[in-house]
Amino acid sequence: MKKPILLSVLYVLAPAISPAQIPANATPAVRATGTASVFVQPDQAIVDATVTTRATTAQAAASQNATQTASVLSALTQLLGSGANIKTVNYSITPNFMYPPNAATPTLLDYSASNTVEVTLSSVTTVGSVIDTAVQAGATSVGGVRFSLKDPEPSRSQALQQAATTAKAHANAMATALGRTVGTIVLIQENSTAQPVVPVIAAAGAAAPATPIMSGQIEIDANVLLEASLN
Repeated sequence: MKKPILLSVLYVLAPAISPAQIPANATPAVRATGTASVFVQPDQAIVDATVTTRATTAQAAASQNATQTASVLSALTQLLGSGANIKTVNYSITPNFMYPPNAATPTLLDYSASNTVEVTLSSVTTVGSVIDTAVQAGATSVGGVRFSLKDPEPSRSQALQQAATTAKAHANAMATALGRTVGTIVLIQENSTAQPVVPVIAAAGAAAPATPIMSGQIEIDANVLLEASLN
């Protein structure tokens, strides 16, 4: 489905504005927008692996978590090499309470310790192996797989160029229809976005076939607003 395109001509195509309302020195202008989308293969992936443990004391929960997280980190390092890009992005220890239905004082059950590490991969083909390795080594959840570009600027520039060309073509079409020509461009404004996120969640379990992961394509959208005087 094609995206809607906003086209408008200032002063020239504004029937709601009477001649008396237009300043005498106003310059007729045309304003148009152009959109474009560029689809590219991702060359980078990010995977989050979390270890969550529970114990009757905060210290015990933290100790168990440290042991289990160390096992996950060791397995990932063995898989990816000593130069693996792995960092901790979240750590917490929280008490777990049971809340009675009669609004009485809650009862402390135990403590949870949670450690989440983020793994940045320079090859999208290793995502499935990273998920399997993390889960088998003790990760209790794996999620938030994101695919992106190491350098999105070339694709972003390509989308902007295409959007700007479309906006200019729309402006020319409107001007020609009114017996005018596009003059000096007085404003160019851009808005670009990328769609790099693909969520994946895996749970710990027994040995299973390798996790299949499809990276798909990243869509980079550009929208350009152009305003020019009319001759």
